[in-house]
Amino acid sequence: MTTATPVGEPSTTTTLVHRPGGGAGEWWRDAVIYQIYPRSFADGSGDGIGDLPGITARLGHLARLGVDAVWLSPFYRSPQNDAGYDVADYRDVDPLFGTLDDFDAMLERAHRLRIRVIVDLVPNHTSSEHAWFRAALAAAPGSPERARYVFRDGRGPGGEEPPNNWTSVFGGAAWTRVTEPDGTPGQWYLHLFDTTQPDLDWTNPEVRDEFEQVLRFWLDRGVDGFRVDVAHGMVKAEGLPDWSGTSAMIDGAHEGELGSEDGSTGAGNRGPMWDQDGVHEIYRSWHRVLAEYDGDRCLVAEAWVEPLSRLARYVRPDEMHQAFNFSFLTTLWRADELRTVVTESLVANDVVGAPTTWVLSNHDVVRHASRLGLEVPGSKPNGIGAGDPQPDEEVGLRRARAASLMMLALPGSAYLYQGEELGLPEHTSLPDDERQDPTWWRSEHTERGRDGCRVPLPWEAQAPAYGFSPTGESWLSQPEAFGRYALDAQRGVAGSTYEVYRSALRLRREFRLGSGSLAWVDGLPNCAADTVVAFVNREILVLTNIGAAALRLPADLELVHASQDLPVADDGAVLVPTDTTVWARVGR
Repeated sequence: MTTATPVGEPSTTTTLVHRPGGGAGEWWRDAVIYQIYPRSFADGSGDGIGDLPGITARLGHLARLGVDAVWLSPFYRSPQNDAGYDVADYRDVDPLFGTLDDFDAMLERAHRLRIRVIVDLVPNHTSSEHAWFRAALAAAPGSPERARYVFRDGRGPGGEEPPNNWTSVFGGAAWTRVTEPDGTPGQWYLHLFDTTQPDLDWTNPEVRDEFEQVLRFWLDRGVDGFRVDVAHGMVKAEGLPDWSGTSAMIDGAHEGELGSEDGSTGAGNRGPMWDQDGVHEIYRSWHRVLAEYDGDRCLVAEAWVEPLSRLARYVRPDEMHQAFNFSFLTTLWRADELRTVVTESLVANDVVGAPTTWVLSNHDVVRHASRLGLEVPGSKPNGIGAGDPQPDEEVGLRRARAASLMMLALPGSAYLYQGEELGLPEHTSLPDDERQDPTWWRSEHTERGRDGCRVPLPWEAQAPAYGFSPTGESWLSQPEAFGRYALDAQRGVAGSTYEVYRSALRLRREFRLGSGSLAWVDGLPNCAADTVVAFVNREILVLTNIGAAALRLPADLELVHASQDLPVADDGAVLVPTDTTVWARVGR
C-alpha cells in the first residue's frame, strides 16, 4: 500500500502575487517561443550541418507542437569561430545555411503556419573578418576606422601590457595586441569573448546608426523581432578601470541567496563592462525603430543582470519587451527557492508593467534534463564530459518534465530550446576531439563548454543521423541514446515527453495561463516548504512535488494534466509522486 500526504483544501489559503496585465494584441506577453539552433535543427543539403531549407521542411512539427514563434540563433555570414556569434556580414546568410531567398521562403512558410520569427542580433562585437575590423587593422591608431572598436595603447614599457586586467568570458585575457601596418607591435583591442570577436565602441554614433540600419533591413523583410545577444554589454565604464572579478556565460540574477550551495548569489557579471546605464538609451532608440513597423515587433534581452529589480529596467515600457529570466534557470531543484525566485521575478516585472520570460534551457547551458539529474539537481556545470560525474538520466528526465510543466503554467512568456520537447539529455560522452566551442580551447581544456547541448536533433529512430541529415552526416556525433528520444518514436505515444509538451501547450492556451494571475497555495498539511510548489493560475491549481513522499489529490479536484502517469491508492485517491507536476481544475 502506498503512503501519501494529503494535499488538503487549496482554495482557502492563497497569497496573490501577480494579476493579469498588458495591452491587447501584445502577443509576446504570453507567447511560447521555440529556439532553433540552425546548425543542429535539420539538414536539408546533406552536408551534416543544419540549414534554412531544413528548418522550412520541419516547421510543420512546430505548428503541431503549438508554439507561437521561433527564435533563430545566428545564420549570418560568419567564419563560425563561435558558431555564428562572430558575424562578418549582418545583412547576408552564410552559405552554410543557404541564401537570403532561403530565409525569405522560411519566413513565408512560418507566417503561413501562424508562427512568428525572431532573429538573433549580435551587437556587442563583430567577427574579426568583418569589413570594419579589417579596415581598422589597416588603419593607423586614432583613425576613424579604429574608433568603431575599442582600441587602446598598452601599459608598461613599450605598451607591452594590456590596457587593463579584464578577462574574457571564454577564458584568458580580454585583450589582443595587433601588429601595425608597418610591422611594429601596436595597440590592443578588446574582446570580451574570443580573440576573433572584437568589441564595438558604442559611444561612436557610426556604430549606433549602422545597427539601426541592420534592424530596418530585417524588419523590411518581415521578421517579428530580435533576440539581442549580450544585451547587458556594449557600453563599458568610462576609463575602462581594472576589475578583479570574472564573468560567466549564464549568471542568475537572484535578489537573495538562491541557487548555490555556499549561499553565493552569482555576482560574476557586475563588472565595469556589464550593465552600464548607457545601454538603455540604445534600446529606447531601437524601440522607436520597431514602433515604426506594424505587427507588434519585439526585442528580447539576453542580459545576465542582477538583481531582478535591475534586470526589469531592460523591459520598461519604452525599451525592450522581454528579458530572459536566468534566475529561474539557475535555481536549484528546491521548492522554497523556486517559489522565491518566481515571486521576486513577477514582483520586479510588475513594477514596470512587463511580462516575465521563463526559460529552462538554451544553447549556452547543459540541458535541464541532465542538470536536474546531477547530484545537486539544477546545478550548472559549464559542460559535462565522459570523465565528469554523470547525471541520472531517468531522474533528470522526470524532473525536467515536472519543471517544464510548472514553467508552462506560470503567467508570462516561455521559451523552449529545440529538443526539450523530446526530453533530450546533454551529450555527456561527446569525444573531446570533436569539441568546437572556443571555451574548451581558451580555458586550456578545463571547461568542456556548450557543444553537448548543441548536438543535432533526432527525428527518426531508424534513419541515418536519426533523420537529421539525408546522408547520415552530423557535424557533432549523436549518442546512441538519441534513438529512443526520436520524434517518430514519441509522436502519438501516450505519456511520451513530446505528447506531454504538446498537451501542455494546448491546455496553456485553452486556460489562458500565460495571461493569467498567480496566487501561492499556503499551509499544505505535513508539507515542508522545501518539498512542494503549489499555486493557482486562473482556475488551474499547479502542484509540483519535490518531496520524497507522494501527495494525495483531493477528490473534488478535476485532474487536467500531469508530467507523468499518476498512480492510484487503494482507496481510489490519485497520488502525485515525487518529481511530478499536476494541473487540476479548481472552483467547480
